[in-house]
Amino acid sequence: MLFLGFSAGLPFPLVFSTLSAWLARLGVEKTTIGFFSWIGITYSIKFIWAPVIDTLPVPVLTRLLGKRRSWMLLGQLLIAAGLTAMALTDPLNHLTLFAVYALIVAFGSATQDISIDAWRIEAADTLYQGAMSANYVIGYRLGAVLVGGYVALYLAGSSSWPVAYHCMGLCMAVGVITALLISEPVHRPSDETLMGEAVLAEKLGVRHQQTLLTSVHTWFVVAVISPFVDFFKRNRWMALAILALIGCYRISDITMGVMAYPLYIDLGFSEIQIGEVAKVFGWLMLIAGGLLGGLTVVRYGLMYPLLLGAIIIPVTNLLFIWLSVTSPSLVKLAMVIAFDNISGGFASTVFIAYLSSLTNTNYTATQYAIFSSIMTLPGKFIGGFSGVIVDAVGYAWFFLYAACIGLPAIVLVWYLLRRAACSKDTACFSDSR
Repeated sequence: MLFLGFSAGLPFPLVFSTLSAWLARLGVEKTTIGFFSWIGITYSIKFIWAPVIDTLPVPVLTRLLGKRRSWMLLGQLLIAAGLTAMALTDPLNHLTLFAVYALIVAFGSATQDISIDAWRIEAADTLYQGAMSANYVIGYRLGAVLVGGYVALYLAGSSSWPVAYHCMGLCMAVGVITALLISEPVHRPSDETLMGEAVLAEKLGVRHQQTLLTSVHTWFVVAVISPFVDFFKRNRWMALAILALIGCYRISDITMGVMAYPLYIDLGFSEIQIGEVAKVFGWLMLIAGGLLGGLTVVRYGLMYPLLLGAIIIPVTNLLFIWLSVTSPSLVKLAMVIAFDNISGGFASTVFIAYLSSLTNTNYTATQYAIFSSIMTLPGKFIGGFSGVIVDAVGYAWFFLYAACIGLPAIVLVWYLLRRAACSKDTACFSDSR
């Protein structure tokens, strides 16, 4: 899980924060950098092709590796190819082509994420999901922060950005080797699930004749409609509140993250300084927050740590206002990053465990992809306009706005927590699937 987390985390900053630093150093306008972050929306719409990953094989690879590992490997190969292509392209003279290659990286990364999330949930019992999530977060942050962040920035500062991206493509070998070595989990749909799919297919008029049209119709019902029906059946009308929470929970820090690195560049920090403080030191703070989140879930369950995470994310984002209006200092930068990363590591670990508790293992890839997509889509979309806001009113007002849009998550967690107190029999409020 640690190595798979690394492989999942590595490409994310390379199409998000690290990429923003590259574009900012080249003098690209903040508005353009903000719109470039929309490439990350690929992560937020992965539920569209998650049913394909959940049900259809990859030619040759699935027969050799199994369902989860074959899709995992395919995504990793796309990431490596896309990063290499980005390294060979000049962003200033071929910005559109550069964006296409970044999109390939994001698509491959999202495909890998779907497979890894499904493997994580299926490979271990509910009792160990907190530990699996904690190790995933540690590995993810190791890849995203220390390697995709610090090492990439250090290589860019000491050599060049193309060299940095070439090296990042080679680092995907960690994920490839892991995918080849791990075991494929057992896929056994329960009798209840099979019966529910049969009833749903009958109600929708699906017949069992072996024609192409009916086969596609049947696949659509089983792979796409059934996961949605299952989720709403288990959670009834409270499913709407849960989905609203998933959409709001990380909207504040995702939106803020688009302009964090342009702020560091504008404050006069070099790539190596940003890497040492924001990545190396910041990674240690993320690990501390992640471990604290995992321990807190074990001790107090999911809902109270979930509430705490919803509170500390927008509060720590306010510290960036102070950073943007005071004189630049590495000490100040370290203080802000410490508080922000501890809160981010804590909230991420707790929220991953919460999302895992909502899934039915018969539809793991599709349901978790839906949840993680809803989690990031609002923040990614709103974050695309972050450069417009910074160009119009400055960094301080932007960070205040980013903190305020996280307030609805606090209200929703509190509401679900109160409902949980009087609805212990509702599946989504328990600490198990």
